Amino acid sequence: MKKQHSSALPDIFAQAMAALPPFAAAGEAAGQGVAIALSGGLDSSALLHLAHGWARERGVALHAFHIHHGLSPNADAWLAHCEQACAALGVAFAARRVQLRDVAKSGTEAAARKSRYAALGALCREHDVRLLLSAHHLDDQAETVLLQLLRGSGPAGLSGMDACNHAPELLGNAQLLLARPLLQTARSQLEAYVAGQGIAYVNDESNDDPRYARNALRHQVMPALATAFPGFQARLSRSAQHAQSAQRMLSELAEQDLQACLEADSIDLARLRALSADRAGNMLRQWFRVRKLGMPSTAWLAEMLAQLLEAREDAQLLVTHPDCHVRRHRDRLYLVPKLRELEGTREDRFDDKPGQHFRWNGESSLAFPAYGGVLHFDAAEEGLDAEWLQKQLLTIEFRRGGERLKPAPNRPTRDLKHHYQSLSIPAWERTRLPVVYIPGQLLFAAGIGMDCHKIGAGANKRIAFRWLAE
Repeated sequence: MKKQHSSALPDIFAQAMAALPPFAAAGEAAGQGVAIALSGGLDSSALLHLAHGWARERGVALHAFHIHHGLSPNADAWLAHCEQACAALGVAFAARRVQLRDVAKSGTEAAARKSRYAALGALCREHDVRLLLSAHHLDDQAETVLLQLLRGSGPAGLSGMDACNHAPELLGNAQLLLARPLLQTARSQLEAYVAGQGIAYVNDESNDDPRYARNALRHQVMPALATAFPGFQARLSRSAQHAQSAQRMLSELAEQDLQACLEADSIDLARLRALSADRAGNMLRQWFRVRKLGMPSTAWLAEMLAQLLEAREDAQLLVTHPDCHVRRHRDRLYLVPKLRELEGTREDRFDDKPGQHFRWNGESSLAFPAYGGVLHFDAAEEGLDAEWLQKQLLTIEFRRGGERLKPAPNRPTRDLKHHYQSLSIPAWERTRLPVVYIPGQLLFAAGIGMDCHKIGAGANKRIAFRWLAE
């Protein structure tokens, strides 16, 4: 890569902007306006001035958004500095104060990043901005690749940062494009540009704290690398581009394999077994990605596959993931949402106490939170006599075992387990399907239907039960 001179940065910035989809597709169209993330530090201050000159020449509306984390005693002064810098240039400015959440779980650095990007996404939506620029540069890319390498990441992590991408989970805004036009510019060029232009900026003292992994790399490791391997940043960036290419091919293969293995919302295990271990893992990661679930680690994925593929056929397997349960049923693999525990599923339900008694007084539906849903009473041509039903003391509970149901006069009476099996209802769903009965007679089993013994037709109003889970 040719060495960039600070005087050439405006042209280099313009070239990077022209390559972005909103401008590459439609020339230098003003569109909905452009925003920059402005912290007030050296990098974002350089970005502010570069973007200001570019936008002024093209008549593009420019916004600068600042996020106040409240972590530093200097945070108010940084906000004031950013506001004054934008006022001097005539750039529209807005700020948002945020409070960090889940710090104990994810750490201050990760919590601040999450809050910052969510706030930036909200500000872009409020100001009808579709393109957000960040000041990430070549040294940032090198740091990112090194960090991911030290964490043992695969191609996705080693790909580093994209020149532009949509990140709806991070920004909370599916229409917003996040771009990094300085990604091929070294920090030394930004330093020279800021010095040459006399641009004032602030220093965040947390950037000098070696307790943060990125700072330790920046101040201790990267200077040593620069001495031994001058220009290593550009080579790491090139490696990241190779990893991006490899990851794109892996993603294409994963999607092809996923489509070949999918059966409705489940994975056909016979087809999965036909794949190599590497392709199976690649495909399953794509499945988690499509379902918007946390990406499993390599060790977790290997253990899950071993359990699911090696266990005996009739085993009721459950593998727990932080975002879901992984289940197997009839040689199919399912990702099942984690559901709250229902009062009716507690172990003490197996004592002699019945479930919840109730009476029907003509309502269209009754909610049963302890059983996780709503029981509807639908008018039907064939059903329970409404007058008779109103006189009954009804009971709802989860099945205890041994219940039998006859769904139609021309069909045999079978136990509920047989009905569930014939309807291909997985075992884990059966535990959350209640039954309704009167003393000595089962009237209804959710997932199966009404028992025919009390069903009839006639002039009187008829009622059929219907269960709808939450």
